[in-house]
Amino acid sequence: MDTFLELKHLKTLLALAETGTVSTAAQRLFVTQSALSHQIRSIEEHFNVSLFERKSSPLRFTIAGERLLRLAQEITPLISEAERDIVQIVEGEAGELRIAVECHTCFDWLMPAMDLFRSLWPKVELDIVSGFHSDPVGLLLTHRADIAIVSDMESQAGVSYKPLFSYEMVGICAADHPLAQKAIWEASDFKEETLITYPVPDDMLDLIRKVLRPANIEPKKRLSELTIAIIQLVASRRGIAALPYWTVLPYLQKGYVVAKQIGQTPLRSNLYAAIRENQKNIAYLNDFIKIVQDQSFMRLPGLIPLTN
Repeated sequence: MDTFLELKHLKTLLALAETGTVSTAAQRLFVTQSALSHQIRSIEEHFNVSLFERKSSPLRFTIAGERLLRLAQEITPLISEAERDIVQIVEGEAGELRIAVECHTCFDWLMPAMDLFRSLWPKVELDIVSGFHSDPVGLLLTHRADIAIVSDMESQAGVSYKPLFSYEMVGICAADHPLAQKAIWEASDFKEETLITYPVPDDMLDLIRKVLRPANIEPKKRLSELTIAIIQLVASRRGIAALPYWTVLPYLQKGYVVAKQIGQTPLRSNLYAAIRENQKNIAYLNDFIKIVQDQSFMRLPGLIPLTN
């Protein structure tokens, strides 16, 4: 039998397994849904077998699909490892990577990515610039950081942005709060409530910037540095909050709070990696960004790929 499978086929199988839908897998791979569907059909026609059950949600692989998925899971890490080894041989394997973040919940997904990166690039000095930063790009431009995790792309000379992912922001309240009975929260639902949030400028809060400010609503605010403290205050009916779905999921499962969609179109926030233009060809920096993307899509629920 002639060899048919290519790396693109294996990446397609991995994306399908990670996302659970053809449409989101296509976004993940930056191809059209029709192009991805065509690629899936070509694999199925070659082997004369279905890869997954067509009406399952999330997608469920058939026995044949599971076998090819295991192949993809075995082969693609080996290819990445070989490519990384060649880069390190050619360019060297030492360096420095200092990370600045503007989002309090970044650490939920950043730490696992850093742990994996350290094992792959042991000679790169990896560190987080201490504390939360309202202007991480400023640290980047003054060479006090090498990568900045930001929620918006502001055009600045010498700065390049790489998309990480988009995620849903959900409203949370106590289970016995009146808003717990509403399926979808609108801007007006926040008017008479106390909004418990982080001590950051309003322009850095998508709830305020995208939902409340356009409706001319300015609720009372109570501030807290810690995510767990915000959730505890919400659970005790001191107010309501808007947090990433992945952050509140463990507390939803324990029944501490309930989560609601914000807006008829769900409120989503974005994250990008900002780097200096002259860093664009640094192999370990680009590898770190890819690791962040891969680890986040594997670990965090409800992510959607972003494009520039």
